[in-house]
Amino acid sequence: MSSSMFRSALILGLLSAVGPLSIDMYLPALPAIEAGLRTDIASTQLTLTLYFLAFGVAQLVYGPLADQYGRKRPLYAGLAIFIAASIGCAFAPTIGWLIAFRFLQGLGGAVVMVVPRAIIRDMHTGNQATRLMAMIMLVISVSPMLAPLFGSGLILLGGWRVIFGALALMAVFSLLLTGFVLPETLAESRRTPVNLRSMWRGTKVLFRDPVFMGLTFIAGFGMASFFVFIASAAFVYTDQFGLSPTGFSIAFAINAIGFFSASQVAANLGERFGIQRVISWAVTGFMAFTLTLLALTLGGFGTLPVIVGFLFMANACLGLVIPTTMVMALDDHGDIAGLASSLGGTLQMLAGGIMITAAAPFFNGTATPMVAAIALCAVAAFILTRLLFAKMPARRDEASEI
Repeated sequence: MSSSMFRSALILGLLSAVGPLSIDMYLPALPAIEAGLRTDIASTQLTLTLYFLAFGVAQLVYGPLADQYGRKRPLYAGLAIFIAASIGCAFAPTIGWLIAFRFLQGLGGAVVMVVPRAIIRDMHTGNQATRLMAMIMLVISVSPMLAPLFGSGLILLGGWRVIFGALALMAVFSLLLTGFVLPETLAESRRTPVNLRSMWRGTKVLFRDPVFMGLTFIAGFGMASFFVFIASAAFVYTDQFGLSPTGFSIAFAINAIGFFSASQVAANLGERFGIQRVISWAVTGFMAFTLTLLALTLGGFGTLPVIVGFLFMANACLGLVIPTTMVMALDDHGDIAGLASSLGGTLQMLAGGIMITAAAPFFNGTATPMVAAIALCAVAAFILTRLLFAKMPARRDEASEI
């Protein structure tokens, strides 16, 4: 591992962590927000659903802007919006205002999903890109492992509103990091003017590429399972199993460790066995673990250790799938990497938001609806993987650089 790659991973990881932090620090506060704003579970979950939807739709804007103006200027704009929205969330008087500011927060936070992935594509392709993405995820991994605990501590110190003040300060740090440390990776000669015609032309190319669309939705169904878990876990773990916010944070961290640990070996396994084979094996494992968990839950064996253990193994499988499919989807679209990154991210976030919305009417405070929705995502990812790879020639990507 070169020092330059380590430095890039650290910088991009710190930037990319802003988006997950705005979710993971917030999760232990959901029951407190429900009580404090005198609302219900469905309205409280809406603060997550609309955040995801805004986070997805805004990526369609940041990608083309990053292709025209370079990678740094959209980061300035998005982070500024995120800071303002976080302050608004901290002072929201009602659930309606909180939902509105969370939507605005998602509009700003989307930039840290699009631009870092485009920067990765500027620098690397193939297994080198997968390796850099895995290193970035290692940096981001502090979010699901420690952020809920940090959020629980802030709740004890000053209530749930303090969490949004902390998020605003973190975004200010990211803004300074962008201005003084992050290099510009898109040369003036490679920038593409933004206009509706060029965007539509590039979008048609992406929509007509079965490899891009297939890989995007394989990762999308994996991410959708995360979103269902994120929207439901706080209520399941606290209401059904009686965990405190700190106990929930620990259980959540255990589930996240599986994902980020596995993501660190994705590039090595891809080099040894081939990327397609690794994805196929991992998606199969994801489906097997989640369907087994669903059967155990329906049979009355869905205890807390069983749920945490099987989700740990399922998320470990996703740690091999999501970073690999994300970078693989961009390999053939370096000239429109920003647009491809934003369209892929938008489709994935919309899939997650739709799954939360579809599962919400069935949520009853127990683990069964959550586990069923996660298993459904796994089955969809498995079917899509089989269909896509049956039509693709086997490839064994070697590291390459731009």
